[in-house]
Amino acid sequence: MSSKNTYKVIFHNQGKLYELYAREIYQGELYGFVEVEELIFGENSSVVVDPSEERLKLEFAGVKRSFIPLHSVVRIDEVVKEGAGKITELSGKGDNITQLPGTIYTPKSDK
Repeated sequence: MSSKNTYKVIFHNQGKLYELYAREIYQGELYGFVEVEELIFGENSSVVVDPSEERLKLEFAGVKRSFIPLHSVVRIDEVVKEGAGKITELSGKGDNITQLPGTIYTPKSDK
């Protein structure tokens, strides 16, 4: 009864929203990062090709493990069945403004 878990990870990176499916997700040795391993992509034998999933496959081709900053993660779900991963362009006012990375560590003051 060794069923593998499947996780859907949604995070933002450089004005785009990424949706990935993976088998392994955990907090690793790098503080403030989530490690994502064993990425899952759709079937190669399908006749219809999804351009957003193909772009995702090209970007993560040859990646063994990905370290995603914790402040970029929008959501992580454990799902029953994997879907199609995709990259979505975020649109709206202020597209040319990049959010500065936030910190989860607050140094102690000397007061």
